[in-house]
Amino acid sequence: MAFDKDNIIEQIKEASITDLNDLVKAIEEEFDVTAAAAAPAAGAADGGAAKDSFDVELTEPGNQKVKAIKVVREITGKGLKDSKDLVDGAPSVIKEGAKEDEANDIKSKLEEVGASVTLK
Repeated sequence: MAFDKDNIIEQIKEASITDLNDLVKAIEEEFDVTAAAAAPAAGAADGGAAKDSFDVELTEPGNQKVKAIKVVREITGKGLKDSKDLVDGAPSVIKEGAKEDEANDIKSKLEEVGASVTLK
């Protein structure tokens, strides 16, 4: 029996949702597979390992620059001048190698004062 993919495609186009659902179940049972879509892993570009540390980059200080400087100073523990230089020099990395929770916390603090932040 020859495999006629065009005929199969036409039949699928004309099938109802119920028929297609039954077809998927039958294929899963026959070939012992699942038709569930695989969710791409976070960090798939680095071999599939999930990313566990992030660099927090201030991309834009926003309109409330003084408040952004205060937040950067609080986060980094740096002095006023160094914190101001980081904010004025945006885009700049505020924290390197932060855990996901810490990175998201820093991001939210900076966004609260109108800054734009990227996690890398």
